[in-house]
Amino acid sequence: MKPFKVLSPTAILGYGFPEASFLMGMEEEPDLIAVDAGSTDPGPYYLGSGKSFTDRVGVKRDLRYMITHGIKNKIPVVIGSAGGSGARPHVDWCRSIIEEIALEEKLSFSMGIAYADIEKRDVIEAINAGKVTALDDLPMPTPDEVNACPYVVAQMGFEPVCELLKEGVDVVLLGRAYDPVCFAALPIMKGYDAALAIHMGKIIECAAIAATPGSGADAVMGTLYDDYFVLKALNPIRKFTELSTAAHSLYEKSDPYHLPGPGGVLDLTNVSFKELATGEVEVRGTKLIPTIPYRIKLEGSSPVGFRTISIAGTHDPIMIASLDNILVEVKARVDDLLAKESVSAKVFFHVYGKHGVMGGLEKGIYPDPHEAGIVIEVLAPTQGDADTVCSITRSTLLHYGYEGRIATAGNLAFPFSPSDIRMGEAYQFTLYHLMDADPSAPFKREIVQVGGGK
Repeated sequence: MKPFKVLSPTAILGYGFPEASFLMGMEEEPDLIAVDAGSTDPGPYYLGSGKSFTDRVGVKRDLRYMITHGIKNKIPVVIGSAGGSGARPHVDWCRSIIEEIALEEKLSFSMGIAYADIEKRDVIEAINAGKVTALDDLPMPTPDEVNACPYVVAQMGFEPVCELLKEGVDVVLLGRAYDPVCFAALPIMKGYDAALAIHMGKIIECAAIAATPGSGADAVMGTLYDDYFVLKALNPIRKFTELSTAAHSLYEKSDPYHLPGPGGVLDLTNVSFKELATGEVEVRGTKLIPTIPYRIKLEGSSPVGFRTISIAGTHDPIMIASLDNILVEVKARVDDLLAKESVSAKVFFHVYGKHGVMGGLEKGIYPDPHEAGIVIEVLAPTQGDADTVCSITRSTLLHYGYEGRIATAGNLAFPFSPSDIRMGEAYQFTLYHLMDADPSAPFKREIVQVGGGK
């Protein structure tokens, strides 16, 4: 089979990429332009709120390059996990951007859409039937907890994507999808080795992060052959090395040798990385072990209240030396002040700079810092309660008279005014579980015509 080239412009849609790198990739006449747009890394808020964690201007800029060059050169474009979290509002948001680009650039093309939204009643039925498995010992959600999630999505595998590509669409827009899928589905459909296609996708979905020097905002090319693939940076300041590529196997993985995904586990036990003279790396030996039953990962987040924060710093060595005790005492003082008020909230202190990375694991190894940053976080049932408790906590800590205190003007320095910042509704992950499922059936698909150009 002829080499199959996949152009990956950036690690996440909206992160950007140099125009020169993208155009260098286009000069090599890729068979596919693909980009992953999503992650749970930014936390549960974006899925629960239905908002994108990437900026609209940045996303539109990246998509304009991809779609205009893809359509004009008859190269399929595949976008995974639209809008970051891949629920229907995220897909609709990204779809509107694509439609704007089509009108502005006078383009006309067919677009396949695969939604990742899962009916809550289906999740509850699967839980009751014993077809849902918890990850990392998470508790099994109750029906009420499932219903409290504004959106429930599942990571689709390559199967529903292939169903759309078989129809000959020009652009594929996906809801929540397994990260490598947007890169791997088309070559798998054309008969290339699934293990190699998925492994290559797993690397180039991060674009140049696996190169050296690494970057999440630069383009790379992955080329698939019969029994190996080759990775190439498209910016002359970067290259792939054995070390940078192998090290990427540790990235976001609890086990660098076995990478689970929808329907199977990538086995990297016998994988080899070989540097080529051109600054590229050749990868061989990946295997795919099917898993039975086929499982998809559910994701859902539910509201837990409203958050207000205040950010401050202290330069007082006396305060820093007793900071742990001071924060306990301040929290108790606030509880006492509000004991007879109809206010309910939880207060958390996040201290940065004072053992802020390793915590108690390294205490005593390094000297205490001469300054520390403090984030006061308040979580409450209403925004008003969160604002009230944050205000009282901030003012109490600001003027708290701890033992040995010399200054009387205040204990804290605030970098911002106003000092208290409303964060709005807060969410927690309720669903992060595996569900037995058919590979394609849960994911609704449609094909639409976009634009009115020639």
